[in-house]
Parts: sequence; structure tokens; C-alpha cells
Amino acid sequence: MHRLLDVLASGVHDTKNQLFYAESQIAEAEAKHGIDLSEARYAIETAAVRLTRTLTAYHLLRNDATLAVVPVVVADLCDEVVLDQRRHLAHAGITLTHTCSVQDEWPLDRDLITDVLNNAVQNAGRYARARVRLSAWNDDGGLHFRVEDDGPGYADPEGGRSTGLIVAERVASLHERQGRCGGMHLANGGELGGAVFELRLP
Repeated sequence: MHRLLDVLASGVHDTKNQLFYAESQIAEAEAKHGIDLSEARYAIETAAVRLTRTLTAYHLLRNDATLAVVPVVVADLCDEVVLDQRRHLAHAGITLTHTCSVQDEWPLDRDLITDVLNNAVQNAGRYARARVRLSAWNDDGGLHFRVEDDGPGYADPEGGRSTGLIVAERVASLHERQGRCGGMHLANGGELGGAVFELRLP
């Protein structure tokens, strides 16, 4: 079974690379002909990222999954996510704002947490009416990231999990510190009245 999954993972990896190549070709055409194909590039990049996320889920769900935990400036991480997502959301008429009260570094896997937050913001943007907000803070319970929107909310916060949410839950649980593990929580309401995605790291 593992061998079959390895073959499938290899196929996904190759497809992802082809999508990134197509994205680079579009970028070259933009530069050569002076046209704006940013939305097409974003669509291809998003598809490639989803395939990457599928690969990530495969690796994380194996028993030998490990993290690359290093001290990270949380404010810089939030800025990076906002920079990645703000332009596309603006094209859709969605305003993305963020707040971060964490001044210190925090031990975490930067690449995985950035991917989880990018996915959460993308999902929020699909259902938001006009606003999405990313916030980060820390307390005695650990480091918290929250993504909320002003859309209709989750149909069932306790229901089935998409690949992105499976990855988020696994990434959080693999973060362990002083005997405590991270976690993920979904809810409806929040300050914007829609869906609320929260990630907690110890």
C-alpha cells in the first residue's frame, strides 16, 4: 500500500512542477507582450499549491513525519501571508486586514504554518462578503492564529474535513512543547459574524 501511495505522490509532484512551469511561461508572456495575466497565473499557482498540500498531507499522515521548528518572528510571518493574499482578494472585492500583538519569536515550522494560514485566508476569501481578517496573539495557552470572515459561516464546524483542514490539524498537533500539543478549532460568529478558523501552537 505504501508503495502505491509513493507512486501516486510522485505523480502529484510531477504534475505540480508542470503547473509551476506553465505559470513561469505566462509570466514571460506578460513581460514580452505587456499584458496582465495575473489572475491566470494565480489560478495556476493555486492549483499547484493544492497539489503541494496533498503531498504535504501524505507525508504528515505517515508515522515518521517531522517538523523543521525554528524561532520565527510571528509579525513577519503574518505580513508574508497578507502580502501573498491581499492582491488577489482585492480583485474579488474582499478587504484583508490583520493584527499581530506578538512581538517575540516563536518556535514553529515556518513553511508549514505559512501554508496553513494561506489556505485559511484563501478559503475565507471564497465565502466572505467583503472582509477577511488575520490576527495573531499569545497568552498562557500558547500562540494563536485566527482567520475570520463576514460570510455565511461553516455549514457544520464539527463535520467533515477538507485536505487543507486535515493538514492544518496535523501540523498543529505535531507542534509539541513541554508536554503540550497544538490544535485547531472551527466556529461560527466571531467579530465579523462568519466563519472562524483558529490555530493554537504551544
